[in-house]
Amino acid sequence: MRVIVLGAAAGGGFPQWNCNCDTCREAWAGTAPAQTQAALAVSADGERWVLLNASPDLRAQVLATPALQPRHPGRDSPIAAVVLTNGDVDALAGLLTLRESWPLSLYATQSVLDVLAANSIFNVLGSEHVARRKLALGVPLTLSARDGTPLGLSVEAFSVPGKPALYLEDAAIERRLAERSENTIGLAVSAPESGKRFYYVPGCAALDDELAARLRHAPLLFFDGTLWRDDEMIRAGLGGKTGRRMGHLSLSGAEGSLVALAPLGIGRKLFIHINNTNPILHPGSAERQAVEAAGWEVARDGLEIVL
Repeated sequence: MRVIVLGAAAGGGFPQWNCNCDTCREAWAGTAPAQTQAALAVSADGERWVLLNASPDLRAQVLATPALQPRHPGRDSPIAAVVLTNGDVDALAGLLTLRESWPLSLYATQSVLDVLAANSIFNVLGSEHVARRKLALGVPLTLSARDGTPLGLSVEAFSVPGKPALYLEDAAIERRLAERSENTIGLAVSAPESGKRFYYVPGCAALDDELAARLRHAPLLFFDGTLWRDDEMIRAGLGGKTGRRMGHLSLSGAEGSLVALAPLGIGRKLFIHINNTNPILHPGSAERQAVEAAGWEVARDGLEIVL
């Protein structure tokens, strides 16, 4: 099984187009590598690929990834399916790039499928080309192409503490900042023929006992790396929301992911969906050194892992 990091950054990418914070300034200057918005590509055979989220940067990601580029004359793509983990703009806006009459399977929870159905712009992904298929929580599902051909991969969706997408928030959101629902899910991805598997959790508001039990002894984990500290956006003068209010567990602190995930015996572990303010994006930062000293890696665009 091959896994390619198409994008490692959170919404807006790195540097964010309208930001000149301390971290973004390093990217503008070229002393920290730019990153596109978070998504993975995975394949069991190296020929047919499944996208885990479709970021707004998808076209640029295809241009940068030879494995996803056309190989035969006429319309052609090795991309056979897309699996969505939430309804955020940075997870699904790239679907509009896939509108060019190409057969695809689109997998999402019913809540996210309802979001797509309610917004008529996604009708450009007509049913004659794109099959929308429901992900039921806690049920392993064999992924298949539009015509039903198995792709050699299985996914199991599971809810994680989180919140609805920003544009779906209501007046009661403060009481639902770490609820479990179909709005924010993680994925257990496996290749049954080889027995290899990994976990993708790009958004997570808290590590509760249920999630900890699921991730224990995971051989490979991509986990929410949005913010280094809970008040990071406020300190940078870029917003008034904490990480908790944004639905993300921060890395540092007594309750942060570095501490919370440490006892779980996870094999290889990478932070992904990293906000433009997070200093771990800078290779020389003290925060980056702390992450690496704790046995973590910082995902980067173009990184490939073979299981």
